[in-house]
Amino acid sequence: MKTIGLLGGMSWESSANYYKIINEYTRKSLGSQNNAKSIMFTVNFEEIERLQHADRWDEAADILAEACISLEKAGADFIVICTNMMHKLLPKIAPHVEIPFLHIAEATANEIKKDSVKKVLLLGTKFTMQEDFYKQKLIDRDIEVAIPNVEDMEIIHDVIYNQLCLGMVSDTSKETFIKIVNKAQGVEGVILGCTEIGMLINQDDLDIKVYDTTIMHAKEAVRKAL
Repeated sequence: MKTIGLLGGMSWESSANYYKIINEYTRKSLGSQNNAKSIMFTVNFEEIERLQHADRWDEAADILAEACISLEKAGADFIVICTNMMHKLLPKIAPHVEIPFLHIAEATANEIKKDSVKKVLLLGTKFTMQEDFYKQKLIDRDIEVAIPNVEDMEIIHDVIYNQLCLGMVSDTSKETFIKIVNKAQGVEGVILGCTEIGMLINQDDLDIKVYDTTIMHAKEAVRKAL
């Protein structure tokens, strides 16, 4: 069994879910008292969040690179960044270590392709929805990606940072997210492209296929470790 390096704290709410899913899936896969071998480095999200919104991405990359170096030195065989958005910085982070990364968008694309789904709606922070670092991984696999309108993107972004990352789950926000998904045209599935959104909505809330990136990424980490 390989040792999984978890880069967490963005936010710790979803990092805790990663840890739980990874160990549950390992036990399901191997049985008995088995759990995953893992190491987690948790950054302070307050510091990271300020750098994100100040457009100081290079400084954020330096913090994450140092964390990844620590994971490698501690014995991790590969690294899982426990957040969608900070994969934006992977090209700046990856050269600092020799061990590989398990990309969350690639794990997501693999599951979508298994279902032969052609078009999906992407939810996440404004950075994830608007920029190409995530969407391009899907487009390269012939998956069409739709995003909400500008007003809805602002709502989603605000709920992520000011509610979900603080552990707050609101019925009002849940209904809003469901309405945003339901008015999307021609999509066969929706990607919960922020690791906290799964705290708010899940497959039981929608008629189309729901792709929870936290679950898919965590399970792919276990498959790689085994």
